[in-house]
Amino acid sequence: MARRVFFSFHYDEDIWRANQVRNCWLTQPDHKSAGFFDASLWEASKRSGEDAIKRMIREGLEGTSVTAILVGANTAGRTYIDYEIEQSNNVRGNGILAIYINGLKDKSGYTSARGRNPLDTWTFNDSGKKFSEVYPTYDWVRDEGYKNCGTWFHRAAQQAGK
Repeated sequence: MARRVFFSFHYDEDIWRANQVRNCWLTQPDHKSAGFFDASLWEASKRSGEDAIKRMIREGLEGTSVTAILVGANTAGRTYIDYEIEQSNNVRGNGILAIYINGLKDKSGYTSARGRNPLDTWTFNDSGKKFSEVYPTYDWVRDEGYKNCGTWFHRAAQQAGK
């Protein structure tokens, strides 16, 4: 079953890498074979202001069942990444997973350093467990994301009961 996925990532640093992940379904003979449809925000205007950006994030999350945090060198701790995680978990009840994308090349052909997992900084209030102990984390290159991401997204949705 195809899943609608919201992709959360550091736009300025990782758009090139994120687009490789977000667009992998385009090379599939059938969009459903990739296991998801891209429901993320393609661009957010910095001139819109904080309220407008948060509204765009909430609208981008509508109709999604999974949130994939694409982890680059400086993703963790970013204000809008945290907002997307909070909205995905507390408001939408989405399945959540993190995917390291630092091994993908940018437009200049360079990879980047592996950053901290944003799910390490979030905890469940009732148990105190870190999100990273409950939600899976993958590496796009090492774990063959192109081939396996549909399964990852499906599992995340199932874990959330969606």
